[in-house]
Amino acid sequence: MEPGNGTQVPAFLLLGLSEQAELQPFIFGIFLSMYLINMFGNLLIILAISSDPHLHTPMYFFIANLAFADICFTSTTVPKMLLNVQTHNKAISYTGCVAQIYFYLLFAGLDDFLLTVMAYDRFVAICHPLHYTVIMNPRFCGLLVLVSWTISGLNSLLECLMLLRLSFCDFVEIPHFFCELNQMVQLACSDTFVNTIVLYVVALLLGGGPFAGILYSYSKIVSSIRSISSAQGKYKAFSTCASHLLVVFLFYTTVLGVYLSSAATHSSQSSATASVMYTVVTPMLNPFIYSLRNKDIKRALKRFFMKETTKRRIVVGPKR
Repeated sequence: MEPGNGTQVPAFLLLGLSEQAELQPFIFGIFLSMYLINMFGNLLIILAISSDPHLHTPMYFFIANLAFADICFTSTTVPKMLLNVQTHNKAISYTGCVAQIYFYLLFAGLDDFLLTVMAYDRFVAICHPLHYTVIMNPRFCGLLVLVSWTISGLNSLLECLMLLRLSFCDFVEIPHFFCELNQMVQLACSDTFVNTIVLYVVALLLGGGPFAGILYSYSKIVSSIRSISSAQGKYKAFSTCASHLLVVFLFYTTVLGVYLSSAATHSSQSSATASVMYTVVTPMLNPFIYSLRNKDIKRALKRFFMKETTKRRIVVGPKR
């Protein structure tokens, strides 16, 4: 591909969160710590769910998929940023930039759809408990995840194909720590009207649609909880949704905060800083939210590590 004035663009420059040299070690340390916590926490969630047969239920199946999506979501942007900071090289190739946008949109969309699927799961569990095992059977749960992957993948492909039709000038500076689609469209030298229309339509359909589905599910859940007579029953029903509600709140408030603040201030740098919340901080917090409030996951992890400790003692035990 030959963007721009018929010349190949060798690289884009990711300006990052700050250009001050004295802040780079601090930024590197903070992002490396958050990335490692995110990886370790989400891997523990997946390990606990996969190793314990008691957790092979629809709710935990979706949580495991969300943990995997969060690992991939953060891995799309943070490692490249850490490499750029460490090597003092802000360049990213045109191909690398398009690939980063594809996978970023893929896993961001997957997060969005999985949160919607999880809201539907809680809706069925609370509003139709007698039919839960029939409705949320393994085949249907697998289909929901497959559809989420498919729609997210097709959306990412569409956005990248629309991006490929644009041409860029010979020297492009991206005021962000990763190749963010909206920034890329704004930096293009060619006409971006069609891209902007597609961007807003897709955001409305794939962002507003799932959010509306979550709101509808929880409106029905609240109505069902209110009809429960005992206070203990109400608390038990609400506690099954508390973790998911907190994750939904974090995800949507940070995403909306980023785009509303950037629209109000028109500052690319403030948008990049705010993007840290939903690209790094929220995926890092999800394992804590699901594990700290979930006794089943705590027990599964405890059993797993006790089993591994017992195995090691048997293997390295004293020789007779």
